[in-house]
Amino acid sequence: MRVVTISATYGTAGGEIGPAVADRLGLPFVDRAIPSAVARQLGCTLEEALAHDDRAERGLGRLIFGAMRLPTVAFGGVDMYVPGAMPHAPEEFMRHAERMMRETARERGGVFLGRAGALVLAGEPGALHVRLDAPLPRRVRRAAALAGTDEDEARRVVDDNDRARAAYWRHFYRADPADPRHYHLVVDSTTIPVPACVELIVLASTALD
Repeated sequence: MRVVTISATYGTAGGEIGPAVADRLGLPFVDRAIPSAVARQLGCTLEEALAHDDRAERGLGRLIFGAMRLPTVAFGGVDMYVPGAMPHAPEEFMRHAERMMRETARERGGVFLGRAGALVLAGEPGALHVRLDAPLPRRVRRAAALAGTDEDEARRVVDDNDRARAAYWRHFYRADPADPRHYHLVVDSTTIPVPACVELIVLASTALD
């Protein structure tokens, strides 16, 4: 089955590019483990919690379980959880998410946004791992334009999201999401137009056949 993982920093249009790639390839789209709204609210708290082992589970648990309680959170074309059957600890969340990702990848294929997909699905034959990133000032300008806010507020949103997602990688995988060794393709989607980014990813994925 065809598999594409996309790691996208805030402000690089991952939420737009991921579904478009999935649509082009005829694959299910699996959204982030940490929604942007939750990362924005808890990014600083999570980073502080993970600095102390005895608080790590509680801090990460707030982030994850808070995400599950938000009624506006969309987790994409494949649900990672069955209502009423949520794991009771962050490590269970991670193991359950990994298992469901691998099952989805092998049974149906998919485009996976976030969730440390480049690590979780690193062993899947023919999987393409993509990183969307850009210099911070360009990401801040894009975030401000999309949200209709000023750049100071956008900078806070970007910083909080970056911290939360980096903490997720560090806590569960002892890895850095910005390390290019995890990816086959790194794209600056603030410079290259979104439709061209979609084409690049689709072309790279089909080239692995």
